[in-house]
Amino acid sequence: MVDAHGNNLAFLLCTPRSGSSLATVMLQNHSKLFATQEMWFLMSLLDLKSAPRRAYGGGAILDRFFNGVLPGEAFEEACRSFALQVYNGLLRSGGGADTIIDKSPRYYYLLEFLDALFPRSRRIWLIRNPFAVLASYKKLGSSRGGSSDLTAMLGSSAFDIKAADLTVGLLRYCRYFSRPDPFAYRLHYEKLVADPRGQLTGLCRFLGTEYEDGMENYGERMGSSKSGLYFSMGVGDPNVAEHAAPHEDSVHAWKDVLTKREAELYGRMLGARVFVELGYGEQLEEAEKWAGVRFGQEPDDSLMALRARQLAEATGCSWEADYEMRSDFSGGEKKLSAASKTGRRVSDVDDDVRQPHDSHSQLLQLQMTVRALEQRLESGILEQRRLRSQLNAMKRKADWLKSAIPFGSRLSRLASAYMVGGGKK
Repeated sequence: MVDAHGNNLAFLLCTPRSGSSLATVMLQNHSKLFATQEMWFLMSLLDLKSAPRRAYGGGAILDRFFNGVLPGEAFEEACRSFALQVYNGLLRSGGGADTIIDKSPRYYYLLEFLDALFPRSRRIWLIRNPFAVLASYKKLGSSRGGSSDLTAMLGSSAFDIKAADLTVGLLRYCRYFSRPDPFAYRLHYEKLVADPRGQLTGLCRFLGTEYEDGMENYGERMGSSKSGLYFSMGVGDPNVAEHAAPHEDSVHAWKDVLTKREAELYGRMLGARVFVELGYGEQLEEAEKWAGVRFGQEPDDSLMALRARQLAEATGCSWEADYEMRSDFSGGEKKLSAASKTGRRVSDVDDDVRQPHDSHSQLLQLQMTVRALEQRLESGILEQRRLRSQLNAMKRKADWLKSAIPFGSRLSRLASAYMVGGGKK
Protein backbone atom coordinates (compact mmCIF):
# COMPACT_ATOMS: atom_id res chain seq x y z
CA MET A 1 0.00 0.00 0.00
CA VAL A 2 1.04 3.61 -0.53
CA ASP A 3 2.16 5.43 2.62
CA ALA A 4 2.30 9.14 3.45
CA HIS A 5 5.84 9.45 2.09
CA GLY A 6 4.97 7.96 -1.30
CA ASN A 7 6.46 4.49 -0.91
CA ASN A 8 4.84 2.07 -3.40
CA LEU A 9 3.79 5.01 -5.59
CA ALA A 10 5.35 5.81 -8.98
CA PHE A 11 4.72 8.66 -11.40
CA LEU A 12 5.24 8.14 -15.12
CA LEU A 13 6.16 11.64 -16.29
CA CYS A 14 6.62 12.96 -19.83
CA THR A 15 5.07 15.37 -22.27
CA PRO A 16 1.98 14.08 -24.11
CA ARG A 17 2.63 11.98 -27.24
CA SER A 18 5.87 10.58 -25.80
CA GLY A 19 4.72 6.95 -25.63
CA SER A 20 3.36 6.83 -22.08
CA SER A 21 0.28 4.85 -23.15
CA LEU A 22 2.51 2.12 -24.60
CA ALA A 23 4.65 1.99 -21.46
CA THR A 24 1.59 1.84 -19.24
CA VAL A 25 -0.22 -0.89 -21.14
CA MET A 26 2.84 -3.11 -20.64
CA LEU A 27 3.37 -2.22 -16.99
CA GLN A 28 -0.24 -2.99 -16.11
CA ASN A 29 0.39 -6.60 -17.16
CA HIS A 30 2.62 -7.05 -14.10
CA SER A 31 0.83 -8.79 -11.22
CA LYS A 32 2.31 -6.44 -8.60
CA LEU A 33 1.72 -3.19 -10.48
CA PHE A 34 -1.53 -1.28 -10.89
CA ALA A 35 -1.32 1.03 -13.90
CA THR A 36 -4.21 2.52 -15.80
CA GLN A 37 -4.83 5.47 -18.08
CA GLU A 38 -4.38 9.12 -17.08
CA MET A 39 -5.66 10.01 -13.62
CA TRP A 40 -5.01 13.77 -13.63
CA PHE A 41 -6.69 14.17 -10.23
CA LEU A 42 -3.69 15.79 -8.52
CA MET A 43 -4.22 18.70 -10.89
CA SER A 44 -7.81 18.98 -9.66
CA LEU A 45 -6.62 19.11 -6.06
CA LEU A 46 -4.16 21.88 -6.83
CA ASP A 47 -6.88 23.73 -8.75
CA LEU A 48 -8.78 24.22 -5.49
CA LYS A 49 -6.49 27.18 -4.88
CA SER A 50 -7.45 28.86 -8.16
CA ALA A 51 -11.15 29.23 -7.16
CA PRO A 52 -12.85 29.34 -10.59
CA ARG A 53 -16.34 30.76 -10.99
CA ARG A 54 -19.08 28.57 -9.60
CA ALA A 55 -22.84 28.74 -9.91
CA TYR A 56 -23.23 29.44 -6.19
CA GLY A 57 -20.68 32.27 -6.26
CA GLY A 58 -18.13 32.86 -3.55
CA GLY A 59 -15.05 32.87 -5.76
CA ALA A 60 -13.41 35.63 -3.72
CA ILE A 61 -14.28 33.85 -0.46
CA LEU A 62 -12.76 30.57 -1.65
CA ASP A 63 -9.64 32.35 -2.89
CA ARG A 64 -9.26 34.06 0.48
CA PHE A 65 -9.79 30.78 2.33
CA PHE A 66 -7.40 28.56 0.32
CA ASN A 67 -4.72 31.19 -0.23
CA GLY A 68 -5.06 33.20 2.97
CA VAL A 69 -6.75 31.48 5.90
CA LEU A 70 -5.79 27.85 5.36
CA PRO A 71 -2.12 27.17 6.16
CA GLY A 72 -0.14 25.70 3.28
CA GLU A 73 0.86 22.70 5.39
CA ALA A 74 -2.78 21.93 6.17
CA PHE A 75 -3.72 22.15 2.50
CA GLU A 76 -0.91 19.77 1.53
CA GLU A 77 -1.85 17.34 4.30
CA ALA A 78 -5.50 17.33 3.19
CA CYS A 79 -4.50 16.73 -0.44
CA ARG A 80 -2.12 13.98 0.62
CA SER A 81 -4.87 12.26 2.64
CA PHE A 82 -7.28 12.40 -0.28
CA ALA A 83 -4.66 11.10 -2.71
CA LEU A 84 -3.81 8.23 -0.37
CA GLN A 85 -7.45 7.20 -0.22
CA VAL A 86 -7.59 7.23 -4.03
CA TYR A 87 -4.35 5.33 -4.62
CA ASN A 88 -4.96 2.72 -1.93
CA GLY A 89 -8.57 2.33 -2.98
CA LEU A 90 -7.34 1.46 -6.46
CA LEU A 91 -4.77 -0.95 -5.04
CA ARG A 92 -7.43 -2.74 -3.02
CA SER A 93 -9.25 -3.43 -6.26
CA GLY A 94 -6.03 -4.20 -8.13
CA GLY A 95 -6.01 -7.96 -7.69
CA GLY A 96 -2.93 -8.27 -5.48
CA ALA A 97 -0.92 -5.30 -6.81
CA ASP A 98 1.11 -3.44 -4.18
CA THR A 99 2.51 -0.54 -6.27
CA ILE A 100 0.49 2.00 -8.22
CA ILE A 101 1.64 3.99 -11.23
CA ASP A 102 0.08 7.39 -11.89
CA LYS A 103 0.59 8.23 -15.57
CA SER A 104 -0.40 11.86 -16.14
CA PRO A 105 1.76 13.66 -18.74
CA ARG A 106 0.70 17.20 -17.85
CA TYR A 107 1.92 16.90 -14.28
CA TYR A 108 4.81 19.09 -15.48
CA TYR A 109 3.08 22.16 -14.08
CA LEU A 110 2.69 20.78 -10.53
CA LEU A 111 6.10 19.20 -9.91
CA GLU A 112 6.63 21.22 -6.72
CA PHE A 113 3.24 20.03 -5.43
CA LEU A 114 4.07 16.42 -6.31
CA ASP A 115 7.39 16.56 -4.43
CA ALA A 116 5.76 18.15 -1.38
CA LEU A 117 3.05 15.47 -1.18
CA PHE A 118 5.10 12.32 -1.86
CA PRO A 119 8.88 12.90 -1.58
CA ARG A 120 9.70 9.15 -1.67
CA SER A 121 7.63 8.35 -4.74
CA ARG A 122 9.42 6.86 -7.74
CA ARG A 123 9.54 9.20 -10.71
CA ILE A 124 9.98 7.75 -14.21
CA TRP A 125 10.90 10.16 -16.99
CA LEU A 126 9.87 8.79 -20.37
CA ILE A 127 11.99 10.56 -23.01
CA ARG A 128 11.35 10.62 -26.75
CA ASN A 129 12.90 12.45 -29.70
CA PRO A 130 11.18 15.89 -29.65
CA PHE A 131 10.76 15.82 -33.44
CA ALA A 132 8.93 12.48 -33.13
CA VAL A 133 6.69 13.94 -30.41
CA LEU A 134 5.86 16.88 -32.67
CA ALA A 135 5.06 14.51 -35.54
CA SER A 136 2.80 12.48 -33.26
CA TYR A 137 0.78 15.62 -32.46
CA LYS A 138 0.38 16.23 -36.18
CA LYS A 139 -0.71 12.67 -36.94
CA LEU A 140 -3.22 12.65 -34.09
CA GLY A 141 -4.70 15.96 -35.19
CA SER A 142 -5.16 14.68 -38.74
CA SER A 143 -6.68 11.36 -37.66
CA ARG A 144 -9.27 13.08 -35.45
CA GLY A 145 -10.30 15.63 -38.05
CA GLY A 146 -8.67 18.48 -36.14
CA SER A 147 -5.99 20.93 -37.10
CA SER A 148 -2.61 19.59 -38.17
CA ASP A 149 -1.10 23.02 -38.91
CA LEU A 150 1.90 22.88 -36.61
CA THR A 151 3.38 26.13 -37.94
CA ALA A 152 0.27 28.06 -36.92
CA MET A 153 0.07 26.32 -33.55
CA LEU A 154 3.72 26.84 -32.62
CA GLY A 155 4.02 30.36 -34.00
CA SER A 156 0.73 31.79 -32.76
CA SER A 157 0.78 34.33 -29.95
CA ALA A 158 -2.50 32.87 -28.62
CA PHE A 159 -2.47 30.27 -25.84
CA ASP A 160 -2.64 26.61 -26.86
CA ILE A 161 -2.01 23.88 -24.29
CA LYS A 162 -0.32 21.70 -26.94
CA ALA A 163 2.18 24.50 -27.61
CA ALA A 164 2.83 24.66 -23.86
CA ASP A 165 3.38 20.87 -23.78
CA LEU A 166 5.97 21.07 -26.53
CA THR A 167 7.90 23.98 -25.04
CA VAL A 168 7.41 24.80 -21.36
CA GLY A 169 6.44 21.24 -20.44
CA LEU A 170 9.49 19.64 -22.02
CA LEU A 171 11.93 22.18 -20.58
CA ARG A 172 10.42 21.84 -17.10
CA TYR A 173 10.99 18.08 -17.19
CA CYS A 174 14.53 18.61 -18.49
CA ARG A 175 15.35 20.85 -15.55
CA TYR A 176 13.46 18.72 -13.02
CA PHE A 177 15.42 15.57 -13.91
CA SER A 178 18.74 17.36 -14.53
CA ARG A 179 20.48 15.81 -11.51
CA PRO A 180 20.79 12.10 -10.66
CA ASP A 181 18.52 10.95 -7.85
CA PRO A 182 17.84 7.43 -6.50
CA PHE A 183 14.11 8.10 -6.85
CA ALA A 184 14.40 9.06 -10.54
CA TYR A 185 14.68 6.82 -13.61
CA ARG A 186 15.19 7.72 -17.26
CA LEU A 187 13.41 5.57 -19.85
CA HIS A 188 13.91 6.26 -23.57
CA TYR A 189 11.03 5.44 -25.87
CA GLU A 190 13.32 4.32 -28.70
CA LYS A 191 15.11 1.84 -26.44
CA LEU A 192 11.81 0.59 -25.04
CA VAL A 193 10.38 -0.34 -28.44
CA ALA A 194 13.71 -1.81 -29.65
CA ASP A 195 14.29 -3.97 -26.55
CA PRO A 196 11.09 -4.07 -24.47
CA ARG A 197 12.13 -7.04 -22.35
CA GLY A 198 15.49 -5.53 -21.38
CA GLN A 199 14.07 -2.08 -20.70
CA LEU A 200 11.15 -3.43 -18.65
CA THR A 201 13.55 -5.55 -16.61
CA GLY A 202 15.50 -2.47 -15.54
CA LEU A 203 12.34 -0.48 -14.91
CA CYS A 204 10.79 -3.22 -12.76
CA ARG A 205 13.91 -3.35 -10.59
CA PHE A 206 13.70 0.40 -10.09
CA LEU A 207 10.10 -0.11 -8.94
CA GLY A 208 11.19 -2.75 -6.43
CA THR A 209 9.99 -5.85 -8.24
CA GLU A 210 11.14 -8.26 -10.95
CA TYR A 211 10.23 -8.53 -14.61
CA GLU A 212 7.42 -10.96 -15.39
CA ASP A 213 7.63 -12.96 -18.58
CA GLY A 214 5.49 -11.68 -21.44
CA MET A 215 4.70 -8.25 -19.99
CA GLU A 216 5.47 -6.60 -23.30
CA ASN A 217 2.99 -8.75 -25.25
CA TYR A 218 -0.03 -6.76 -24.16
CA GLY A 219 -2.16 -8.02 -27.06
CA GLU A 220 -2.22 -11.49 -25.55
CA ARG A 221 -3.91 -10.18 -22.37
CA MET A 222 -6.63 -8.07 -23.89
CA GLY A 223 -9.28 -10.15 -22.18
CA SER A 224 -7.99 -9.69 -18.62
CA SER A 225 -9.83 -7.48 -16.14
CA LYS A 226 -6.84 -5.13 -15.73
CA SER A 227 -6.48 -4.73 -19.48
CA GLY A 228 -10.22 -4.17 -19.79
CA LEU A 229 -10.05 -1.35 -17.24
CA TYR A 230 -7.11 0.22 -19.07
CA PHE A 231 -8.83 0.33 -22.45
CA SER A 232 -12.26 1.22 -21.05
CA MET A 233 -11.15 4.75 -20.12
CA GLY A 234 -10.70 5.74 -23.75
CA VAL A 235 -7.86 8.22 -23.18
CA GLY A 236 -4.21 8.23 -24.12
CA ASP A 237 -2.97 7.01 -27.48
CA PRO A 238 -5.85 5.50 -29.50
CA ASN A 239 -3.39 3.63 -31.72
CA VAL A 240 -1.98 1.37 -29.00
CA ALA A 241 -4.78 -1.17 -29.38
CA GLU A 242 -3.97 -1.59 -33.08
CA HIS A 243 -0.86 -3.65 -32.18
CA ALA A 244 -0.16 -6.56 -29.86
CA ALA A 245 3.40 -5.61 -28.87
CA PRO A 246 5.85 -2.71 -29.17
CA HIS A 247 7.18 -1.87 -32.64
CA GLU A 248 9.66 0.61 -34.12
CA ASP A 249 7.48 1.89 -36.97
CA SER A 250 7.15 5.40 -35.56
CA VAL A 251 10.77 5.92 -34.47
CA HIS A 252 11.86 7.43 -37.78
CA ALA A 253 8.44 8.45 -39.10
CA TRP A 254 8.93 12.11 -38.12
CA LYS A 255 10.95 12.71 -41.29
CA ASP A 256 7.94 11.67 -43.39
CA VAL A 257 5.34 13.49 -41.28
CA LEU A 258 6.96 16.88 -40.65
CA THR A 259 7.76 19.52 -43.23
CA LYS A 260 11.16 21.20 -43.31
CA ARG A 261 9.54 24.41 -42.09
CA GLU A 262 7.96 22.67 -39.08
CA ALA A 263 11.22 20.97 -38.10
CA GLU A 264 13.14 24.24 -38.47
CA LEU A 265 10.63 26.22 -36.42
CA TYR A 266 10.57 23.70 -33.56
CA GLY A 267 14.34 23.22 -33.59
CA ARG A 268 14.89 26.97 -33.27
CA MET A 269 12.40 27.15 -30.40
CA LEU A 270 14.04 24.43 -28.30
CA GLY A 271 17.66 25.05 -29.23
CA ALA A 272 20.29 22.44 -30.03
CA ARG A 273 21.44 21.89 -26.45
CA VAL A 274 18.15 20.26 -25.41
CA PHE A 275 18.43 17.61 -28.13
CA VAL A 276 22.01 16.78 -27.20
CA GLU A 277 21.28 16.56 -23.47
CA LEU A 278 18.35 14.23 -24.13
CA GLY A 279 20.54 11.97 -26.25
CA TYR A 280 19.27 12.98 -29.70
CA GLY A 281 22.33 14.71 -31.11
CA GLU A 282 22.30 12.45 -34.16
CA GLN A 283 18.66 13.26 -34.91
CA LEU A 284 19.45 16.95 -34.43
CA GLU A 285 22.22 16.84 -37.05
CA GLU A 286 19.92 14.97 -39.39
CA ALA A 287 17.18 17.61 -39.01
CA GLU A 288 19.63 20.48 -39.50
CA LYS A 289 21.02 18.89 -42.67
CA TRP A 290 17.53 18.19 -43.97
CA ALA A 291 16.22 21.69 -43.25
CA GLY A 292 19.45 23.36 -44.36
CA VAL A 293 19.88 25.39 -41.14
CA ARG A 294 21.88 25.41 -37.93
CA PHE A 295 19.96 25.80 -34.69
CA GLY A 296 21.24 28.02 -31.91
CA GLN A 297 22.30 26.34 -28.69
CA GLU A 298 19.73 27.90 -26.37
CA PRO A 299 15.91 27.97 -26.46
CA ASP A 300 13.99 31.01 -27.65
CA ASP A 301 13.78 32.82 -24.30
CA SER A 302 11.10 35.33 -25.30
CA LEU A 303 8.81 32.61 -26.64
CA MET A 304 9.36 30.39 -23.60
CA ALA A 305 8.55 33.31 -21.30
CA LEU A 306 5.34 33.97 -23.25
CA ARG A 307 4.25 30.31 -23.06
CA ALA A 308 5.07 30.12 -19.34
CA ARG A 309 3.07 33.27 -18.63
CA GLN A 310 0.12 32.03 -20.68
CA LEU A 311 0.14 28.68 -18.91
CA ALA A 312 0.28 30.35 -15.49
CA GLU A 313 -2.65 32.60 -16.39
CA ALA A 314 -4.69 29.70 -17.80
CA THR A 315 -4.12 27.35 -14.87
CA GLY A 316 -3.79 29.83 -12.00
CA CYS A 317 -0.56 28.07 -11.01
CA SER A 318 2.90 29.42 -10.41
CA TRP A 319 6.17 27.62 -9.96
CA GLU A 320 9.79 28.09 -9.09
CA ALA A 321 12.14 29.04 -11.90
CA ASP A 322 14.56 26.24 -12.85
CA TYR A 323 12.90 23.87 -10.37
CA GLU A 324 14.79 20.61 -9.78
CA MET A 325 13.48 17.36 -8.30
CA ARG A 326 13.37 17.23 -4.51
CA SER A 327 13.05 13.75 -3.11
CA ASP A 328 13.20 12.55 0.47
CA PHE A 329 16.77 11.53 -0.29
CA SER A 330 17.88 15.04 -1.29
CA GLY A 331 16.04 16.55 1.68
CA GLY A 332 17.78 14.16 4.03
CA GLU A 333 21.14 15.10 2.52
CA LYS A 334 20.49 18.77 3.26
CA LYS A 335 19.60 18.05 6.86
CA LEU A 336 22.69 15.88 7.35
CA SER A 337 24.85 18.53 5.75
CA ALA A 338 23.52 21.23 8.07
CA ALA A 339 24.14 19.05 11.11
CA SER A 340 27.64 18.04 10.04
CA LYS A 341 28.76 21.67 9.87
CA THR A 342 28.08 22.04 13.59
CA GLY A 343 29.22 18.54 14.57
CA ARG A 344 25.82 17.76 16.11
CA ARG A 345 23.35 14.95 15.66
CA VAL A 346 20.35 15.45 13.37
CA SER A 347 18.02 14.77 16.31
CA ASP A 348 19.65 17.65 18.22
CA VAL A 349 18.94 20.00 15.33
CA ASP A 350 15.31 18.88 15.26
CA ASP A 351 14.95 19.40 19.02
CA ASP A 352 16.14 22.98 18.77
CA VAL A 353 13.40 23.98 16.34
CA ARG A 354 10.57 22.40 18.31
CA GLN A 355 8.34 24.91 20.05
CA PRO A 356 5.70 24.47 22.74
CA HIS A 357 2.34 23.52 21.27
CA ASP A 358 0.51 26.64 22.51
CA SER A 359 3.10 29.05 21.12
CA HIS A 360 3.13 27.23 17.82
CA SER A 361 -0.66 27.39 17.57
CA GLN A 362 -0.65 31.11 18.33
CA LEU A 363 1.98 31.68 15.68
CA LEU A 364 -0.06 29.80 13.09
CA GLN A 365 -3.17 31.78 13.96
CA LEU A 366 -1.28 35.04 13.66
CA GLN A 367 0.14 33.99 10.31
CA MET A 368 -3.34 33.04 9.08
CA THR A 369 -4.71 36.39 10.23
CA VAL A 370 -1.92 38.28 8.49
CA ARG A 371 -2.50 36.37 5.24
CA ALA A 372 -6.24 37.00 5.38
CA LEU A 373 -5.73 40.71 6.02
CA GLU A 374 -3.17 40.93 3.23
CA GLN A 375 -5.61 39.32 0.84
CA ARG A 376 -8.40 41.67 1.87
CA LEU A 377 -6.06 44.63 1.48
CA GLU A 378 -4.99 43.43 -1.95
CA SER A 379 -8.63 42.93 -2.95
CA GLY A 380 -9.43 46.41 -1.64
CA ILE A 381 -6.61 47.94 -3.67
CA LEU A 382 -7.78 46.18 -6.81
CA GLU A 383 -11.33 47.36 -6.17
CA GLN A 384 -10.10 50.92 -5.68
CA ARG A 385 -8.23 50.74 -8.96
CA ARG A 386 -11.30 49.43 -10.74
CA LEU A 387 -13.52 52.14 -9.30
CA ARG A 388 -10.94 54.83 -10.04
CA SER A 389 -10.71 53.64 -13.65
CA GLN A 390 -14.51 53.66 -13.91
CA LEU A 391 -14.69 57.12 -12.35
CA ASN A 392 -12.08 58.51 -14.76
CA ALA A 393 -13.99 57.04 -17.69
CA MET A 394 -17.19 58.71 -16.51
CA LYS A 395 -15.37 62.03 -16.04
CA ARG A 396 -13.98 61.87 -19.55
CA LYS A 397 -17.46 61.20 -20.90
CA ALA A 398 -18.90 64.08 -18.89
CA ASP A 399 -16.15 66.44 -20.10
CA TRP A 400 -16.85 65.44 -23.68
CA LEU A 401 -20.56 66.13 -23.24
CA LYS A 402 -19.80 69.53 -21.68
CA SER A 403 -17.67 70.49 -24.64
CA ALA A 404 -20.30 69.25 -27.08
CA ILE A 405 -23.24 71.12 -25.52
CA PRO A 406 -22.20 74.70 -26.61
CA PHE A 407 -21.54 73.48 -30.12
CA GLY A 408 -24.92 71.73 -30.12
CA SER A 409 -26.70 74.89 -28.91
CA ARG A 410 -25.10 76.95 -31.67
CA LEU A 411 -26.22 74.46 -34.30
CA SER A 412 -29.76 74.60 -32.88
CA ARG A 413 -29.87 78.41 -33.10
CA LEU A 414 -28.60 78.41 -36.69
CA ALA A 415 -31.19 75.81 -37.70
CA SER A 416 -34.02 77.85 -36.12
CA ALA A 417 -32.93 81.03 -37.90
CA TYR A 418 -32.76 79.18 -41.18
CA MET A 419 -36.32 77.88 -40.78
CA VAL A 420 -37.73 81.29 -39.75
CA GLY A 421 -36.05 82.97 -42.71
CA GLY A 422 -37.70 80.66 -45.19
CA GLY A 423 -34.52 78.88 -46.02
CA LYS A 424 -32.63 82.13 -46.69
CA LYS A 425 -29.37 83.10 -45.05
